[in-house]
Amino acid sequence: MKRHIVIIHFLLLLVIAGCTTIYGVAVEERKAGTVASDAKITTTIQTKFLEDSDVKALDISAYCYNGNVYLVGEYDREPQKERAITIAKGVEGVRSIHIYILLKKKSDTCGTSDNLAIREKVDAKLVADKDIWSTNIDVKVVQCNVVLLGIVKSSKEITKATAHAKSVEGVRSVKSFLKSTH
Repeated sequence: MKRHIVIIHFLLLLVIAGCTTIYGVAVEERKAGTVASDAKITTTIQTKFLEDSDVKALDISAYCYNGNVYLVGEYDREPQKERAITIAKGVEGVRSIHIYILLKKKSDTCGTSDNLAIREKVDAKLVADKDIWSTNIDVKVVQCNVVLLGIVKSSKEITKATAHAKSVEGVRSVKSFLKSTH
């Protein structure tokens, strides 16, 4: 059963990555080959997370840009976090690893619905801003903290995206892993 789930997840990630790549090539700051390589790295890491008994694949997400991997999420216990890092380091093509993984809080007032609402509001602000290619920015929310990831054209886009995220009610902090090509 677990193998079937892994295969289904892997195929789903390939479909999503493929669709994103087809549309994204027009506005993407990376070359198509780099996007494909990054998607392969991300898919490999997420698949290994699914197969691993220590890592909870729904708690930690992997993102990859130009071979640089970003692990974002939460963990219950230190070995879970360390195992996720070890897995990512072992994937071919990974240049570096950046981590934003928080210890789960048992009595946190910020829940899943809060995270989803914040993400939706940040996404809406990014899409509404005509100076930003919002498709180049991934938004992840962990414990009401916004994490921005991706490659954009300019530092102006990074500044504006960060300001939009900070302006959303309920956001505790903003961590930007955004990089610019200029």
